[in-house]
Amino acid sequence: MRRPALYSSSNRPAQGAGDAEAQAPGQASAQAAPSSPPSRFPRVSRLTRHLARHQLYLLWSVVGLLALLLAISFSSPLRNPVRKLTQEDINAAVLKTLETTVLPSPGTRAYDTIIPSVVRIVGLGKDKDGKEDGERSVGTGVVIVDKGIILTNLHVVQNATTIKVTFADGLESTASITGVQPENDLAVLQAHKIPDDLIAATMRSTADLAPGDQVMAVGYPFGIGPSASAGVISGLKRNFRSPEGKQMMSNLIQFDAAANPGNSGGPLVTMDGEVIGIVTAIFNPNQQRTFVGIGFAVPIENAASAAGMPPF
Repeated sequence: MRRPALYSSSNRPAQGAGDAEAQAPGQASAQAAPSSPPSRFPRVSRLTRHLARHQLYLLWSVVGLLALLLAISFSSPLRNPVRKLTQEDINAAVLKTLETTVLPSPGTRAYDTIIPSVVRIVGLGKDKDGKEDGERSVGTGVVIVDKGIILTNLHVVQNATTIKVTFADGLESTASITGVQPENDLAVLQAHKIPDDLIAATMRSTADLAPGDQVMAVGYPFGIGPSASAGVISGLKRNFRSPEGKQMMSNLIQFDAAANPGNSGGPLVTMDGEVIGIVTAIFNPNQQRTFVGIGFAVPIENAASAAGMPPF
């Protein structure tokens, strides 16, 4: 809507001005001249001035109201402020997670940690005609250096003409013996071909081990596997004489996790998946080569020294 003009700008003369009689020079007009000179602007009515002041007041009122609202918005707290987390909130969230989430068992975590470093070892032999006649021995090994250095038992590979290893990802390779420690029935192998992402096991000192600590043996019992069996450390610093009576071994870890032929050379690990020993023998009073609850492992300190690695 167009605003009405507060005053008119027209300069048109009033009606009848052209009929006024001419005055002789020097004579006064019949009508007296106005006492003051006419205004340059037309007169503004009282109502118009009132309306102008009213609109001005209204404008300033609106500006003041907006300023007040702006000040309130900056000084007042938010309607829905973020509530600070308390310890009770954190405890409730953790408890809810534990109640609704199935966590892996310690044994599962240990197995998942060590399994990329466990290898299957097969010793091949030759018959009288010099032809390879198949598997002579089956055992287990553990990668201790990611360049393909493997620890196992000497009796697994000692009489083999060809040694084959199978890594966790399925890659097969031949291997050579690079070191032996007969007094501890240990052998060090070097694989000729290795996976691109080969992971070496983490070795852990046995200094703070105690009977009752949980352990797991991982390997290929009777060639089946990889298989895991869990138990505890039954004792430390045990002695063991081989069934043939040819060798006495000392300072062994005794454990009760199930181990059978094929587990030889495999890792004995903690529930963190760290290697504390190399499974080397089982006690067989009945000479049937089956597990009766007593297994022995060479401490990893001895095993690492066979590979020329410094002690812990």
